[in-house]
Amino acid sequence: MTAPRDLVHAFAEHAASIPYAALPEAAREAAKKSILDTLGVMLAASGLEPAVRGVIEIVQQGGGAPECSVLAFGGRVPALMAALANGALAHCLDYDDQTPWGQHCASTIVPAVFAMAEQQGGVTGQELITAVAVGQDIFARLRCNVGWKKDWNLSTVLAVYAATAAAGRVAGLSAVQIGHAMGIASMGSSGIMEMVAGRGSDLRGLYAGFSAKGAVLAVSMARKGVTGIDQLFEGRYGVFASYFGGEYDRAAMLSGLGVALLGSGTLYKRWPCVGTAHSHMKAAIDIVTAYDLCADDIAEIKLHVGDYHNLMCQPLAERRAPATLADAKFSLPFLVAIATVRRGMSVTDFTQTGLHDPAILDAGRKISLVADSALDWKLELPPGRVEIRAKDGRNWLLEGHGVPGNADNPMSWDDLAAKFRECAAVSVNPVSPSGVERAVALARILETRSDATDLIRSLG
Repeated sequence: MTAPRDLVHAFAEHAASIPYAALPEAAREAAKKSILDTLGVMLAASGLEPAVRGVIEIVQQGGGAPECSVLAFGGRVPALMAALANGALAHCLDYDDQTPWGQHCASTIVPAVFAMAEQQGGVTGQELITAVAVGQDIFARLRCNVGWKKDWNLSTVLAVYAATAAAGRVAGLSAVQIGHAMGIASMGSSGIMEMVAGRGSDLRGLYAGFSAKGAVLAVSMARKGVTGIDQLFEGRYGVFASYFGGEYDRAAMLSGLGVALLGSGTLYKRWPCVGTAHSHMKAAIDIVTAYDLCADDIAEIKLHVGDYHNLMCQPLAERRAPATLADAKFSLPFLVAIATVRRGMSVTDFTQTGLHDPAILDAGRKISLVADSALDWKLELPPGRVEIRAKDGRNWLLEGHGVPGNADNPMSWDDLAAKFRECAAVSVNPVSPSGVERAVALARILETRSDATDLIRSLG
């Protein structure tokens, strides 16, 4: 009895063959929104995250063919290095989009496809949109249907395959070549959760640069005739066996392939920090807003936490007062303290000055934890609960719903445009107001452009 072909071939054929006309309208819109949103957060990261500067210097010092743009910083470098630089920018504020189940893929996909499009030349807006939509779809199909034990960072382990398929589509590779490229990309499929859950490392912010570069390298090698891995995902020693203990749902991964594109559910962040903290933040904001509480009115803030929430809280003293900007964006007590004091959050809250704001630190010291296994992360993360006790004895307990950017409170094009302007305003090199508005307008009509990289040039 012959075993069915490995899933890598189904995904490769999907990436190579689906026409733009077959994309559901929701998938087209999600892809365009992700493109604009990712470019925006890259601009903001260039001016706000010091850790990315070293990566940019390495890229600029390397020289090579002036093929592709380094966003915000300027200059042109080889496609591989542009993917590394722009990918490093794309996630380092943790302001990039995410799936409804957590994890990020656009911060890998968008830098990879733009690098390939600039190198290739003449890539239409419709082709770029199709590539991003396909990458988002493949990532979601993998993300939802593997037995994740919270031991690997899925955003890098899986996004490299999604970005490789997307970049392969932009490069005009055949289905066979994209299959080879995805196999080659296995050499760049990595990322341990200690990078995310631990403290003190800049890698948590920079990781998308590695997977974006890996995708472009894999496509470039496949185009030169390098072969991949025939049983990439389902082989005895393949991805599913090695990373997920052989736990995966093949039928679910293939269900509706080419018809339903799962990237249409992409969520766009309004707050620049880890998305798994947003429901706790929203609950705190709703309480202090509804009852007009200031920080001095509050005696205690209790966070009800499941297993993954708790990762963002330990050790509690350090999470109340994180030492680095990267740690701050993943420290639930600090994030809730900002939300409580500010009744919101913006990119300007994450500066060296912001880390030492006395009002935020004082609010953080009032935070304690309540363990609740019902809030453990399985597929969809349950909404966080926050309990606030006022000094006058009043007490409130609330779940966080209606988070800005979530499915029950989605961000419109106007919302994304406002976010883009906010991000562009703090770029390391200011973007002209006309350039900002041109980028917003181009993203909305990207399907009409004969050259998708017009969008990048509008920001130069």
